[in-house]
Amino acid sequence: MMRKCHLNTCPVGIATQNPALRAKFAGQPEHLINYFFFVAEEVREWLAQLGFRTLDEAIGRVDRLEMADALDHWKARGLDYSSILYSPPVPGRVSRRCTISQDHGLQQALDYKLIDHARDALESGAPVEFRLPIRNIHRTVGAMLSGEVARRYGSEGLPEDTIKFHFTGSAGQSFGAFLAKGVTLMLEGDANDYVGKGLSGGKLIIFPPKKSTFQPEENMLVGNVVLYGATSGEAFFNGMAGERFAVRNSGATAVVESVGDHGCEYMTNGIVVVLGRTGRNFAAGMTGGIAYVLDEARDFASRCNRAGVDLDPLDEPADIQLLHGLIERHLETTGSPRADWILDNWASMMGKFVKVFPREFKRVLGVPRATEVVHG
Repeated sequence: MMRKCHLNTCPVGIATQNPALRAKFAGQPEHLINYFFFVAEEVREWLAQLGFRTLDEAIGRVDRLEMADALDHWKARGLDYSSILYSPPVPGRVSRRCTISQDHGLQQALDYKLIDHARDALESGAPVEFRLPIRNIHRTVGAMLSGEVARRYGSEGLPEDTIKFHFTGSAGQSFGAFLAKGVTLMLEGDANDYVGKGLSGGKLIIFPPKKSTFQPEENMLVGNVVLYGATSGEAFFNGMAGERFAVRNSGATAVVESVGDHGCEYMTNGIVVVLGRTGRNFAAGMTGGIAYVLDEARDFASRCNRAGVDLDPLDEPADIQLLHGLIERHLETTGSPRADWILDNWASMMGKFVKVFPREFKRVLGVPRATEVVHG
C-alpha cells in the first residue's frame, strides 16, 4: 500500500532487510497460523451448511448454487445460467477433481539426454563437452541437469566449464533456467523469453549463426525477461534482448548488445553491460548492482528512470578495468564484432560509457555522490 516494496524502506518492516525497519514489525508467525486456523474452521462450517464434509465433495456441485437475493436489479431478472453451469454426468465417478492424471511431457525433455551425456561429470567431476541441435519445443533446457548437479554437489556446484554443451538452432522458453555452477550452455542461433531465469552460477553464451550476414547489435537474439531473478553466473549475448532484461537480477554478470524497455528493472545486485541503445524506463526500481551503458547518441538520460539512480562518468580505474575485461570476455566467448570495434577504439569509446549507480547502493557502500553525466 505504501508503494515502497522496491525501495527497501517499508515503514512497517515487511518488505525490507533493514534491521531498523524490520524491528517495527509487530506481528508474530503464530498470528498468521492462528488466522488460517480460523479460515479453515469457517470453511468447514460453510461446507457443513451445504451438506459436504470435504472440498472434494463440493467440486462440481453446481446444483447447490442459488441466485443471491440481493441481485434484484431489473437487468438480472430472467437470466438463465443453466448452460454455463451445466455439469455433465460422469458414470462411476464421485469426484470431479484429478479425474485424469496430467501428462507433462517430461519424458520428451531434452535434459534427459543432457544428463546422460554428462554422466561422467556428474559422477566423478570429469570434464565433458557435446554438440546437439535444439528446437523451440525444448523448454527450460539445463534446469533438470542443474538439479542433478545440485543433488550431488550442493550450491558449490562444479568447477567452471566442467559440463559444456554447444547447441545450434532456436531454443524454447527458459533456456538455461536455474543453470548451476560448472555448467556452460553455448547456443548458435536464438532463444525465446526467460533465458537464464534464476541463473545460479552457470554460464550462458548465445550468438547468431556464424554464416549470418546481418549485424548482431541490430537484430533480436533473445526474448523478454532475460535473467529474471538470476542470483549468480555469467551471460554473454551477441545481439539484442527484449524487454525487462535482468529484471530482479541479484548477482549475475551479463553483457548484451542492446536491450528493450525496462532494462535492469528492480535489479538488486550484479553487473550489466549494454554495448548499445536501451529502451525507455531503464533502471526503474533498481536498488543495487551496477550497469554500464554505451551512450553514443548522448541521449540515454532521457530513457533512464533516474528516480533512484545516478548516471556517473566512467573515471574510476577499477571501473575501467572491469568494463574492459568484460568486453574482452564478450568478444572471446561470442566473437562479437561490436565488442571488437569498441576495444579497437577504446581510447575514444571509453568516455561514452555511463555508469548507472543506484543511490541506495552508494549509501550502503559509503560512496559519495558524484557529478552526474547527463546527455540530451
